[in-house]
Amino acid sequence: MAGRRRDAPGSDKDFTFVSSVVKYLLFFFNLIFWVISLVMVAIGIYARMVKHAEAALASLSVDPAMMLMVVGILMFLITFCGCVGSLRENICLLQTFCISLTVIFIIQLAAGVLGFIFSDKARHKVTELINDAIVHYRDDADLQNLIDYGQAKFGCCGGTTYTDWSQNIYFNCNQSNPSRERCSVPYSCCIHSRNQDVINTMCGQGMQDREYNDAGNYIHTNGCIDKLVDWIHSNLFILGGIALGLAIPELVGMVLSQILINQIKDQIELQKYNIKHRYDPWK
Repeated sequence: MAGRRRDAPGSDKDFTFVSSVVKYLLFFFNLIFWVISLVMVAIGIYARMVKHAEAALASLSVDPAMMLMVVGILMFLITFCGCVGSLRENICLLQTFCISLTVIFIIQLAAGVLGFIFSDKARHKVTELINDAIVHYRDDADLQNLIDYGQAKFGCCGGTTYTDWSQNIYFNCNQSNPSRERCSVPYSCCIHSRNQDVINTMCGQGMQDREYNDAGNYIHTNGCIDKLVDWIHSNLFILGGIALGLAIPELVGMVLSQILINQIKDQIELQKYNIKHRYDPWK
């Protein structure tokens, strides 16, 4: 037991069940993620401030800055309980920390299992999110950059096909649409040649008016959902490693906090016993 001294008979008062190693290991473990959470919140706040708030409010459900802030605040509260709870040996805060990690772990596990079992419904939900993101493409700078990165990375355009961009008011093919981008697609949909000296940023102009095979000579016509599914199937081991990497810190936090809670409870029982038998004449 940490802190136990055996060199003198009267040194039992210095005995403690609480291990300093476990206590400060849990503290610094939480401190690292507490700092990370502050950085996430700061980045999220900065991203929201540099954008037009009134435009961003229309797409809060898919706003990357808002999601970053929510995750950062949640992580901040949980790790705060872990930091203070371990440092002050507070059972209530430690139990809050442990239960929170357990709930998050169960939710992640359940989401993975349900996503695998109900893959069709998960695919439909992803389609809805992508279509919603397409609608708000010009309203949110962060969302626009995210979509452009995804389309360029996976070599795709739109959710299921390139004509999905007609859902956006700027790219809509309606004859009454006054936009200069009518019936076009974003630049990130274009097929770029390595030998191209001058980059044509208007390469997506009028592509929705073209037939599928004709448009395929200039832009990626396949949707991003199929490309995303293919990428997931091709990188299952990598994704599994990432999931395991996210789960390990949660499991470590749960185990350390539970060990410390048990040690604190044992220490409290020892203190109660010592108080009760302090004036025991038979001691």
